[in-house]
Amino acid sequence: MRNLAAATGDIHGCGKERGMLARLIRTAISAAVFLPLAAWGQEDGHGKGAAPYAGLQERQIKSLSERDIEELRQGRGWGLALPAELNGHPGPVHLLELKDELELTKGQVDAIRRIFEEMKSDAIAAGERLISAEAALSNAFAGKSPEATVLRELIAEAAQARAELRYIHLSTHLLTPEIIRRGQVEKYNTLRGYASDPCLQVPRGHDPDMWRRHNGCN
Repeated sequence: MRNLAAATGDIHGCGKERGMLARLIRTAISAAVFLPLAAWGQEDGHGKGAAPYAGLQERQIKSLSERDIEELRQGRGWGLALPAELNGHPGPVHLLELKDELELTKGQVDAIRRIFEEMKSDAIAAGERLISAEAALSNAFAGKSPEATVLRELIAEAAQARAELRYIHLSTHLLTPEIIRRGQVEKYNTLRGYASDPCLQVPRGHDPDMWRRHNGCN
């Protein structure tokens, strides 16, 4: 780079044509410096005028969409149990949805329904705590900037609510393998699309956008 800059200085003193050549060289140098940065920005989603958060300022709770709030208030999984669901520990909701295909016995269905009802009740209560915690965190930035100690408390409360909710969903998935047979688990995984690329097949009962997001699909 330094040698090229020196060369342009030498060319400047040698007439109009060489002066024009010098300007061309400087333009080439600038392009070499800035083009990689611009390309990186486009790959990262920033060089195209994209505004991924535009419109989210209208949310009542900035960190939660209306869909998120609905999921939490209905006691749904919200993607929190994926480590269990995708590792051979079926969820009670989808087991009940597929009870005919899986040929579940009446005893199995009754047992799964009991743990589902208990999970749903606990999840709704924990979901409301998470919604309240996220609302408090959002409101803290709506006025004056929160003090560091207050901010830590708000973050800790929201994190604790989320951890409790996730524990409720994940721990429920630990109970289902004790109720169903191994062959039923294998068939469940096939029916749910886990035996193939999860990005190519969205299992029944899942929101397509949320499924692809949680599975890292582009």
